[in-house]
Amino acid sequence: MLMCMDGQIDASKMDREAFKFHHKLMDHPALQLDTLVRVIPELPADHVKYSKGLMKNGDDFENAYREQRNGLSLVETIENIRTSDSYIMVRSPQVHEAFHGVFRDLSGDVEQLLKQQFGHQEKLLLSPQLYMFIASPNGHTPFHIDRNSTMLLQFRGSKEMVIFPQWSEEVVTAERRESYAAYDSTKLPWSEDMDRLAQRFDFQPGDGLHIPFMAGHYVRNGPSDVSISMSIIFNTPESNAQLNALRFNHRLRGWMKPVGLQPKPVGRDNGRDMLKSNLWRANLKVQRMLGLERGA
Repeated sequence: MLMCMDGQIDASKMDREAFKFHHKLMDHPALQLDTLVRVIPELPADHVKYSKGLMKNGDDFENAYREQRNGLSLVETIENIRTSDSYIMVRSPQVHEAFHGVFRDLSGDVEQLLKQQFGHQEKLLLSPQLYMFIASPNGHTPFHIDRNSTMLLQFRGSKEMVIFPQWSEEVVTAERRESYAAYDSTKLPWSEDMDRLAQRFDFQPGDGLHIPFMAGHYVRNGPSDVSISMSIIFNTPESNAQLNALRFNHRLRGWMKPVGLQPKPVGRDNGRDMLKSNLWRANLKVQRMLGLERGA
């Protein structure tokens, strides 16, 4: 039995397509604005990033907290979130005792769903953590992709969630996806023509939404209220292998390009992706042994 999500979720769709569900956490005390006003300033400073809320597709979302500052302190941003055109992102609020229980229960739910999808393997839920998002009315989260899978829950305000096919090269080319996975380039090109490929979801309090691994998406907040949402992000053995394979391809592409060749894209053949993942892990192991590791 799921603790935080409804029991109607088709687990076979996870990391295959986006889908909506309902959650049971609307009255959870940790997710109320007055609690967040108290808890967020108590978190380590590097867990909280904030910026202007009225960004646009084509902006570098990952660096917005440096490039799109709102001119306020964190406390001022929280206190004036309704009118300050701001966006607050909180990484791993589960380090605070107020979120211990909800993190445990959400992690348990996701693990149950993964067991339904993949069977009872020893370890399916990899690197789970929570993220909180608080945004002024009419805020816009630019088009971006994530290096993990996401279950997003809405608590206050409304959103339009716009999600794109997971591996479509019309949305993000294989080369740019690989560079993004390797943290070499986090600014993605955008064209309004891409919208024809998207699914749109009306997202209200009590709704949940699954965003598959590496599926591009952007968000428009509604005009009437502050938006509060929380996600649990995670990887699986499959998505972790794909992430390693993307980074392997990024390195391999640099070697192959001078001779006019390019690697086969990730996401089309699980066996090939696993082989690349193993080669990437072996490469990192050798670098660590030689003291040459440059990071993942």
